Amino acid sequence: MNSIFTIKEALLKLEHFCAYQERCHAEVVSKLYSLKMTPDETDYIVVQLIENNFLNETRFACSFARGKHRIKQWGKIRITNELKARQISSTNISLALKEISPEEYESTFENLSERCWNNIPEKNLLKKRKKFCDYLLRRGYESNFVYDKVKEMEGK
Repeated sequence: MNSIFTIKEALLKLEHFCAYQERCHAEVVSKLYSLKMTPDETDYIVVQLIENNFLNETRFACSFARGKHRIKQWGKIRITNELKARQISSTNISLALKEISPEEYESTFENLSERCWNNIPEKNLLKKRKKFCDYLLRRGYESNFVYDKVKEMEGK
């Protein structure tokens, strides 16, 4: 199986790929395989990208965590699972989670839960409670937060 690109061309292409947005190692390797690069060429290119600071797993994990929390309002559990799925080390995952301040996390959770509770038209309180909890748990918030919040919302 011959490569479509020379190593130099592939390296250039991947530098643009990584410069466009932060990437994890798995995305880069998968992109290189799609370009039909051999395992040796792939290893060489990945090392070059790391040395030239185009590829940095810690930087990726931190920006991923910040972005998913601020934009998609994900909780820490969902962020952790998504990073694990991208083969990010647990050290980098814990560094990434520190990027989200406790105050910001708390306020995002409060706003999201208020909005969610008020937008569920369900009359049956049990069904409403289940929909509310399912939604916040799916978003990756810790179950103790969610259950404390549902009790608080029912009391209003």
